[in-house]
Amino acid sequence: MNHLTFKSLMKLIENSPLDENSRVKYVRHKDKKRFLELSEHIVPNISELEGYQSEQRKDVFKNLDYIISFIGFEGRKSLFWGVFKVHSGRYNPEKDQYEYDLEEMPQFNALKFRLVIDWGDAERSWHQHYHNADKKVIELYSDQPMEKFPGYEHIHLSWNQLKYVIDKESWKIALQNQKAVYLITDISNGKMYVGSAYGENMLLNRWQNYIKSGHGGNIQLEKLSREYIEKNFKFSILDIFKSTTDDQVILNRESWWKNTLLTRTFGYNAN
Repeated sequence: MNHLTFKSLMKLIENSPLDENSRVKYVRHKDKKRFLELSEHIVPNISELEGYQSEQRKDVFKNLDYIISFIGFEGRKSLFWGVFKVHSGRYNPEKDQYEYDLEEMPQFNALKFRLVIDWGDAERSWHQHYHNADKKVIELYSDQPMEKFPGYEHIHLSWNQLKYVIDKESWKIALQNQKAVYLITDISNGKMYVGSAYGENMLLNRWQNYIKSGHGGNIQLEKLSREYIEKNFKFSILDIFKSTTDDQVILNRESWWKNTLLTRTFGYNAN
């Protein structure tokens, strides 16, 4: 029985740079606890992945044109991340590591975080020459993780999940058209922060600020490190309002939730 393989799929990609003259390696990042959130969705931690991949103890990407990156998660199963062009690499003596300038190739976005392959028997060999081996395709998910907006009442996102979905079209449309009162929960200590969104682009703009800064300009949250916030914060929605709702209604409701949840006394709300 003939199995669908990774290379056979690559032949279907328009303007693929993975030709016989290109110098290419498969790369498999295996720390699933660090790189993936395995709940009801498999959600990649993009920040961790990008940092980890671009910094290596050995010069493993030397003389390469491209790397094909996967994330190992169940035995030999490996989730396709993308194809990256290796622009340059340099040794950093202060950190005793090699640092690479990598550019993701957009031609492969349709398969990103959807394609699962069998890495094969050589699990310990985390980087392998592309032209020397093919990989069997195990599964192709119908959509990327969390591609579709699930409804306001179903939102309960980690910081990493929020970063992952914030630029997806269905999520942007839903979040930028609604005013809201939202809740941030610190899962390490149970503290909460109640906030409101009613300005331009409403909830979308407010939550984008958290992704950019970590703290969103909130006084108490500014005292926390970005690393701590990314690890421990969960985002959810308490109330949702039409865009035409008077702002004072949202502010009154925000205050009611602060009083109800005692977030001024026991949480992160300063006022």
